Amino acid sequence: MAVINIVMVEPEIPQNTGNVARTCAATGARLHLVGPMGFKIDDRKLKRAGLDYWHFLDITYYNDLDDFFAKNSGDFFFFTTKGRKVHSEVTYPDNCYLFFGKETKGLPEELLIKNKDSCLRIPMAGEIRSLNLSNSVAIAVYEVLRQWDYPALQNEGQLHNYRWEEV
Repeated sequence: MAVINIVMVEPEIPQNTGNVARTCAATGARLHLVGPMGFKIDDRKLKRAGLDYWHFLDITYYNDLDDFFAKNSGDFFFFTTKGRKVHSEVTYPDNCYLFFGKETKGLPEELLIKNKDSCLRIPMAGEIRSLNLSNSVAIAVYEVLRQWDYPALQNEGQLHNYRWEEV
């Protein structure tokens, strides 16, 4: 099965990280948390946002970006409001890594400069500073999955009290 890797660099808000964890659980994406983080991983708000999906996660923790890059390689894509390429213009390969920065500052600009051709932007109105981090992750993950035709995901729902064939 194809793999998406979500890399959260120095997340600060536990609810956002919990929501991203839930998206990862629902899509089979791997979650990489790069410190330092603005909360303890056992934070009650983090657990509540992720609900009861924590046991579905493939999650790895890193001390910092140097630790992450020492242990991982592949196709890296950096989501940033500073990107000059739209996220849907890129073809995402299997085992790609989608990077997202901290809520208050985004990804380090030195990292963006080193990887300028892989910096991607989700389009939005010019007056808006940025989207919510967990929403950005969901948009990115589902663009990748759309390109891959949603492998191994259930794409048909069921009614609780009826069968679709009966209505």
